[in-house]
Amino acid sequence: MNILKLGFIVNPIAGMGGRVGLKGTDGKEVLMKAIELGAVPESPNKAKKALEVLKSVKDEIKLFTGPGPMGEDEALELGFNLQVIGEAKENYTSRDTEIIAERMVDEGVDLLLFAGGDGTARNIYNVVGDKIPVIGIPAGVKIHSGVYANHPSSAGKVALKYIQGEDLNLKEMEVMDIDEEAFREGQVTAKLYGYMKVPFEPELVQNQKSGGIAGEEAALDGISDKIIEQMEEDVVYIIGSGTSTRPIMEKLGLTNTLLGVDIIKNKKLLASDANEKEILKHIDGNKAKIIVTIIGGQGYIFGRGNQQISAEVIKRVGKENIIIIASKQKLLSLEGRPLLVDTGDDEVNKMFNGYMKVRTSYTEEAIHKVKGL
Repeated sequence: MNILKLGFIVNPIAGMGGRVGLKGTDGKEVLMKAIELGAVPESPNKAKKALEVLKSVKDEIKLFTGPGPMGEDEALELGFNLQVIGEAKENYTSRDTEIIAERMVDEGVDLLLFAGGDGTARNIYNVVGDKIPVIGIPAGVKIHSGVYANHPSSAGKVALKYIQGEDLNLKEMEVMDIDEEAFREGQVTAKLYGYMKVPFEPELVQNQKSGGIAGEEAALDGISDKIIEQMEEDVVYIIGSGTSTRPIMEKLGLTNTLLGVDIIKNKKLLASDANEKEILKHIDGNKAKIIVTIIGGQGYIFGRGNQQISAEVIKRVGKENIIIIASKQKLLSLEGRPLLVDTGDDEVNKMFNGYMKVRTSYTEEAIHKVKGL
């Protein structure tokens, strides 16, 4: 029996900035601020979801992993036989990710599975390039890159297919990242850093995030008019991130965070760039609605870039009080694929399976399939 060498790396701090509204955790100061705001590690549980899929073939794998929270802890908990690369230490940095990945290339791993966000993908790319196939487990706040599966368990499924010898095309997928400091100031400056080879399964691997589509401005103008017209008194509105929701705030004469979540009531601003705790505080005892758009090209409505609107927030607001807005062009960019929900809570994700209305203009709504991952 051929034993496949599988690399497994976890960025233990990836995603910690999401629910507390920091839009990433690049840099020591930002990480410390996230911890002060109550952020907890998100990536270990997501990494475990991917690795759990591979338990059925663990005797066919030689697992190489990072020490402690960089993969060893999760692999031991699930009963994998493993070889640890690197030394245990109190704090880990992005350089540790690069060193461990480089060692894995030297060990001749056949496939590298890693958990993180766009920053982690850059670290992996810096030393791996196109030398070996990779698949990313989505665990970060920023996930513009095409090297990630659409859900942690999907990453495990892709790896399983590869291990079992299924004929998957190795597709060159983009490694993208943005400037976090500019991101926090409302500016998206995404940059292409390169490409890595990914075992491609279109139902399991996400597309790169697309930018604005020509012709959207008029549609969004009409959508915002309709949303404002239908706003109810004494209802708290949670306004999700993105350029599609910006016209609503602009027409109300309110400050718009663009890349964060704002909260309004009776057409007045309650909170700008709110984190999960602030959202929960403002909706406590109040009827609330969420206004959210989709990520063009990918289709996510929750779980990418708006983690502040957490599973707990969604449960309290209720699916029936979620308003999805998007231009027809943005829906067409999905080419028939469903809208996606990845909140990290399986129960909440499944709640969305089915169809939901999408406001596409002042006068029109579309019915679109939604899939909880």
